[in-house]
Amino acid sequence: MTTLCPGLGGPIIDYISNPPANLPKTRKIVVLGSTGSIGRSVLDIARQKKSALQIIGLAGGRNMREMSKQAEEFKPGHIAMQSAEIANELAARLSWKLQIGSGQRAYAEMAAMPEADMVVSAQSGGMGLCATLAGVLAGKTVCLANKESLVLAGPLVREICATSHASILPIDSEHNAIFQCLAGRGQNIKKIIITASGGPFYKKKMEDLAKITPKDALAHPTWKMGQKISIDSSTMMNKALELIEAVQLFGVDKERIEILIQPQSIVHSMVEFVDGSILAQLGMPDMRLPIAFCLLWPNAEPHDIGALDLAKVGRLEFARPDAKVFPALSLGRQALRAPESEGLPSACVILNAANEICVELFLDGRISWTEIAMYVRKAMEELGGVKLESAKLPAVLPTTPQDIAALALEMGKPIMELDHQVRNFVLKAATQQALGK
Repeated sequence: MTTLCPGLGGPIIDYISNPPANLPKTRKIVVLGSTGSIGRSVLDIARQKKSALQIIGLAGGRNMREMSKQAEEFKPGHIAMQSAEIANELAARLSWKLQIGSGQRAYAEMAAMPEADMVVSAQSGGMGLCATLAGVLAGKTVCLANKESLVLAGPLVREICATSHASILPIDSEHNAIFQCLAGRGQNIKKIIITASGGPFYKKKMEDLAKITPKDALAHPTWKMGQKISIDSSTMMNKALELIEAVQLFGVDKERIEILIQPQSIVHSMVEFVDGSILAQLGMPDMRLPIAFCLLWPNAEPHDIGALDLAKVGRLEFARPDAKVFPALSLGRQALRAPESEGLPSACVILNAANEICVELFLDGRISWTEIAMYVRKAMEELGGVKLESAKLPAVLPTTPQDIAALALEMGKPIMELDHQVRNFVLKAATQQALGK
């Protein structure tokens, strides 16, 4: 049963890692990003499966109130927060004494703890990269919700997995669906079909786009998600990132990947095989389904998420996205066409960083919805010649959490430096544009 994993050296599918091996009956879990929407869903599954899942580490950002509740409930031995100030205040609130770490190094050290069987990488955005790198450097089974880790450093993560024998299980609902279809059928595929809800605007006309407000963009019709991913869904930038993630996860050329809108969010993705048959994975639009799949892998167990009633759904619709309304999709393919995208993919780093800062600016009311893609394109055009140094793996990987974290931060440093440069470029361009109006 544990051999169910896509690819494994097949002619078309070259999955990023081998399947997890030797996972114990009761798994010790580290959750990075536990206070976000994915992290909370992870903990909900852990509540339901107490005999199988033990939470030993929690890492959050700034939400001290939520982390305080989680810590009191699960009593983990390790906690990390974004800053030392928040960590110290949280430590003072807890009913027992615990030293709480802070910052990227603390997250990375937690991901590399020897006692952890699985690491859930669910931090938002590029800030989750170094902890993901630490998890794979330590040879962990990484349940990956942080798509940015593969967008920013997919080739590097592939190389590390081959050396450390780490395993990756995809939490993103689309990639989890693809994983299941490939594992169940084989490797001789024609194409991968990534589905998209289309967000709240897939039927919008061009003349309506300038009026979109943050409140409009956050009103996702089928999924309950955090702010950043909700905005990405509205622009379909999430599909641009998922396209890059799929290329890195499954080793499939971008030309074999199609994106279709499925507004009911019931078909989570599909795989078409060379014989013309198509396998699809269907389920409720609830992230706890792919999360449970990963945490309990390779077993399917009952839970209280609820079953899909196809008669109630009634019908399933599919449509091709309008490239004019959603220019982010072409930007994702453009990033993969860049000459350097085979190494450390600077074009993908630029795409992701520019989008992250643009989402922040849009939510703050400083740029319009249509300007998100405009500034991303501008950053890719202006900074596209920037090169990233290839990170080198040492001949012998470190073994202590501290040394693994240090290596992860070192390997992630050039990527994060470019990320910072891109953010400053977009901020300057947006400020100049505002002053010129």
